[in-house]
Amino acid sequence: MSYEIRRRIWAVLLILGFFLTWEALCIALNVSDLVLPRPSQVMATLVARFPVLWPHIVQTVYTTMIGFALGVAVGVAIGACIGVSRTAYDTVYPLLIGFSSIPKVAVVPIFVLWFGAGTVPAVLTALAMCFFPIVVNIATGLATTEPELEDVLKALGASKLDILWNVGLPRTMPFFFASLKIAVTFAFVGTVLAETVASNRGIGNVMMSASSNFDVPLVFAGLFILATLGVLLYVLFSLVEHRVAGWATRRTDVAATA
Repeated sequence: MSYEIRRRIWAVLLILGFFLTWEALCIALNVSDLVLPRPSQVMATLVARFPVLWPHIVQTVYTTMIGFALGVAVGVAIGACIGVSRTAYDTVYPLLIGFSSIPKVAVVPIFVLWFGAGTVPAVLTALAMCFFPIVVNIATGLATTEPELEDVLKALGASKLDILWNVGLPRTMPFFFASLKIAVTFAFVGTVLAETVASNRGIGNVMMSASSNFDVPLVFAGLFILATLGVLLYVLFSLVEHRVAGWATRRTDVAATA
């Protein structure tokens, strides 16, 4: 059996062990459903109410993906400007740090005041949550491009745009995909945060309504859905990263022999 297969089997067994331990402790300690429902109860609730939950799942995914796509576009544009311009770095970077330090729960009411309750505040909150990691990683990737390589290309007659397009951006691919895997989870956080405050649809709204009705298994079912969506998107970006920037990924056979 190869190292890769053994590693995946161990990962699955550890995950199953976590949920089995959770189930056993809840039974052994007689934990109330209002405090911590068992995984079996959460799954039963999820299966029983899935037809009702499905439109809310679609709404959350739709909102998150729009906010995430806009966050990627904004993050790449700002990160590229910061990475290639020292003036932009000195001007824009402090403003971005200040904005990222603001709790986004304080920004949601402003979005609601401007655009009303609904999808738009959730999209903007997802964008505000996810674009900063992309900016930092793109700027870092461009800033760490070898100056010797830039000098050689300039000597060959390449313009700054040619260097950015042919060297700088490919050089940032490992940083870019690393930021995507972080940013997509932040986008879900932003969407759910806005849905709990200013929306009548989405998983966040379902969880808020369930908590007000003391339906804790449904709250955990919503958490399970969000975790599953996050893992699926993380795996998707990992596969794309392996195809696009596999040259920067550590080989598993090397790790196995270490």
